[in-house]
Amino acid sequence: MEKSADKKENNIIKFLKDWVMPIISAAIIYLLLNKFVFFNVQVPTGSMIPTINIDNRAVVTRIYNLDNLKRGDVIVFYSDELRERLVKRLIGLPGDKIEIKNGIVSINGEQLQEDYVKNKDKYSGSFEVPEGKYFFLGDNRPVSKDARYWINPYIDSSAIEGKAQFIFYPFADFKSLK
Repeated sequence: MEKSADKKENNIIKFLKDWVMPIISAAIIYLLLNKFVFFNVQVPTGSMIPTINIDNRAVVTRIYNLDNLKRGDVIVFYSDELRERLVKRLIGLPGDKIEIKNGIVSINGEQLQEDYVKNKDKYSGSFEVPEGKYFFLGDNRPVSKDARYWINPYIDSSAIEGKAQFIFYPFADFKSLK
């Protein structure tokens, strides 16, 4: 009878070692990676077409060093004004002077080469990005509700959550983002 109890106890320990511990370990690793390294985001609008289509899902790496941000990066940030997480293209860095004339964007007097913008609009306006702030536009300019139309067109550095790296869903749209 004692051998049967020992065997049952050994089976329970073996089950815990073989199944439960790896599942718990994987869950903890996933949660830590998701909190500190990456997360995913779904894009609900067409503001980034053709770069990102409606309902595409992207993997986003968290940003800890803002010096790594470059003009043209696709960035995820939280807008206090709109009270939502947004995905837009980084156009203006702190200190930049932005001039938009009939949809053509110039930064500090130099025209910005925007191969990713397929649909331009006729918007005109100018902006001066304060220190510690950033300026974002959508790639699909005629439909994008972006910095051009916000009450406060600048996003604080503390609101920047990460850089979109690639589309992973739907699989037909799988691609790296530039």
